Amino acid sequence: MTGRQRRPRGVTIIDVAKQAGVSPMTVSRVINGDAGVRDEVRAHVREVIATLNYTPNMMARSLVTSREIRIGVIYSNPSAAFMSELLVGVFEEASTRAAQLFLLKGEQGRPPTRDAIEGLIAQRIAGVLLAPPLGEAKAVRAILQEAGLPVAVIGGVVPDAVCVGIDNERAAFDMTRHLIALGHRRLGFVLGNPDQSASIARLAGFRAAVDAAGGGIETQVVHGDYSYASGLIAGEELLGSAHPPTAIFASNDDMAAAIVSVAHRRHLDVPADLTVAGFDDSTAATTLWPPLTTIHQPVRALATEALQRLIQDIRGGTAGDGQPRITILDHQLIERDSTAPPR
Repeated sequence: MTGRQRRPRGVTIIDVAKQAGVSPMTVSRVINGDAGVRDEVRAHVREVIATLNYTPNMMARSLVTSREIRIGVIYSNPSAAFMSELLVGVFEEASTRAAQLFLLKGEQGRPPTRDAIEGLIAQRIAGVLLAPPLGEAKAVRAILQEAGLPVAVIGGVVPDAVCVGIDNERAAFDMTRHLIALGHRRLGFVLGNPDQSASIARLAGFRAAVDAAGGGIETQVVHGDYSYASGLIAGEELLGSAHPPTAIFASNDDMAAAIVSVAHRRHLDVPADLTVAGFDDSTAATTLWPPLTTIHQPVRALATEALQRLIQDIRGGTAGDGQPRITILDHQLIERDSTAPPR
């Protein structure tokens, strides 16, 4: 035998939901006798449960009504500064909510394996918080759906989940407009991981601001992955071009910090010779010299809000209808010393 043999999988809540044409959360509410489900839907779900001979996990159900709630937190983010801020917010909120946290990290920016996620589920967790970029990892969410677990996603928009974030497109628009207002006409943009909706939204905001300027703006877009290393490569590509930009806007502070490093290595003064702007307002933005002009994303508040809403979902406070339940928090443009008009 060359591979690990899996034990046969029994009927899960996701199977019932698919057969009944409703969300797993609706099935859960029918099982628990919660309000908010129409009588005809409740009767149909019960019929499907009987037909499939589905037996709910009574241990998991008891966790929902116990005083302490067990929450899984799954993360795999290349930015240590971002994750540090996010985890602080999660831990602070958990301490006030009688929530016990179980952390699972994917290695080298990749999602955890199925075995690792199933091991987390075996800890009798009642719900899962997915830190970016894992909220948009379909394989991870599929495993959690199979287990019938409520999910909260930070920084992404996915079906049948609590989703908390900022308006990334508007934030990038605001920063790009600020750079243009300073007088810059040659702009570089460093895209984050293109598999993430936040990356695409930030690029859309950058392009929308350039279009709104009415012409005369040269742009160069290069790819990164939100890591410092990818920022170094992006910085070399932009600053080594025939007509390098006078201002570079990176999709996060780690990549922006790398670009500042490349500029210094090329004996360019920031901001006199090159303006650099970032995104997140992480610790990297203020420990760098010069400190970065950046978009303040309230990472700690996003984590707090996501955990609050996840616990409400677990306790049956939100109807699950297969649609994302989105909360948008405000962003802010923070102007520091890394930006100035061009020479």
